Amino acid sequence: MRINKYIAEAGVASRRNADQMIKDGRVSVNGKKINECGIDVNPENDTVLVDGVKITPVRRYTYIMFNKPKGCITTAQDEFGRKTVYDYLEQYEGKGLFPVGRLDYDSEGLLLLTNDGALAHVLTHPSFGISKTYLVKIEGEIGEDALKKIRKGITTKDGVKYAPAVVSVKEITPAYSRLEITITEGKNREVRKIFEAVDKNVIFLCRRKIGELSLGGLSRGSSRYLTDKEIAYLKGLEEKKNTKK
Repeated sequence: MRINKYIAEAGVASRRNADQMIKDGRVSVNGKKINECGIDVNPENDTVLVDGVKITPVRRYTYIMFNKPKGCITTAQDEFGRKTVYDYLEQYEGKGLFPVGRLDYDSEGLLLLTNDGALAHVLTHPSFGISKTYLVKIEGEIGEDALKKIRKGITTKDGVKYAPAVVSVKEITPAYSRLEITITEGKNREVRKIFEAVDKNVIFLCRRKIGELSLGGLSRGSSRYLTDKEIAYLKGLEEKKNTKK
């Protein structure tokens, strides 16, 4: 088993974040620190430590939906003492849950947490094209030219390319515009940077859907377990990924 998959199945982090942990020298195998992401480990015989703590793959997975409010970060700890999503999720302590992707400090909405690293990889890696839908409020009016650029796929001033997005207008006033936008890449702060590229400042951002999973009526700061139907849907995405290999 690849070391990043082992770490993910232990509920420590997604595969992508596991790779970064390895590069940062936080992982050791049989007492030897490693810095190569491509090595294999034997779950039966090898001992794997992360930050000096022994880890083992999880055999029972947990899936949580959380409506993240503004004013908290999507990490376990913060050097500046800011509130984190885990301050709202104490009832799940000990399950080894980690966020599937991120929402920044000033954004809110649907956040999934799990200890299923393989599934987290499918949901977050841009190559799988899992859609994410957001409600957005920007300053001022937005014109048709800007909307066409976003729908076609935009390149920022620093050369970052973003795939075409589906965007619809909900309301336009002289003071603000409200829109719905669906993206499939999930790059860092993608929605905000897309609008920055057409000289628009985002003043409200809420993720409402990931694929077919919807926030529904879940109130801010609240969480729930995913239903069997929702888990089956996510597993279906993972199966599609595996059949494409």
